[in-house]
Amino acid sequence: MTPSKKVKYISNWIKTYVDQMPSKAKSLVIGISGGIDSSVSSTLSAMTGLKTIVLTMPIKQNVNQHDLSLKHKEWLIKNFKNVEAHTISLDKLFESFSSTLNKFENEHGFANSRARLRMTTLYQVAAANKGIVVGTGNKVEDFGVGFYTKYGDGGVDISPIADCNKTEIWELGKELGILKEIIDAPPTDGLWDDGRTDEGQLGFKYEDLEDAMKNPNSPHRKEYEKIRKQNLHKMEPIPVCKIPS
Repeated sequence: MTPSKKVKYISNWIKTYVDQMPSKAKSLVIGISGGIDSSVSSTLSAMTGLKTIVLTMPIKQNVNQHDLSLKHKEWLIKNFKNVEAHTISLDKLFESFSSTLNKFENEHGFANSRARLRMTTLYQVAAANKGIVVGTGNKVEDFGVGFYTKYGDGGVDISPIADCNKTEIWELGKELGILKEIIDAPPTDGLWDDGRTDEGQLGFKYEDLEDAMKNPNSPHRKEYEKIRKQNLHKMEPIPVCKIPS
């Protein structure tokens, strides 16, 4: 399927999903980070014509990352009349949270807590607008290596781009006319003060990960499977203790 056809297909899928809901949602709510995934997902949401609420939610954000999210927010407002945009600073909330839990200091834990505070914010805004939360995860992260925060950016109602590899997302970004500086920016989850990149954390380029996912003979297959095994708990159903009858 060409990028042009994918754009129409995904946008129509979002609209059809909402139209067929037993209690139809009145809005789509999505967090934008200045990255390509959230930029593409938010644009596809706006294309439905449904009320689309986009939130930038900085938490001690890298200045360049936050600037890109603000630029994309302005681009959406300029191009779509159905977009409503807000910047909600979560700095003080996170400071209070981390201060209250200072006896349980853990860098990785606090990074994931940032994602969970954002998820909670999205659902509060969705509740106030009879909306659903739209996900921004791609296929490599959501179903390959589990590179997301459980109950953070993994906590969504629908995942419109989760069947697209990262390279496909870049293609969709170009098709949609997403700002070039967003397309060219190194992917990052925005959860670290040092601005570390996704590929730096994973130790792989996305192209190599995609190859390892589909090619058993990939030179990266062994490391890919190692990362995947560590994160399977995110991708599999929650274990339930079944009581014998």
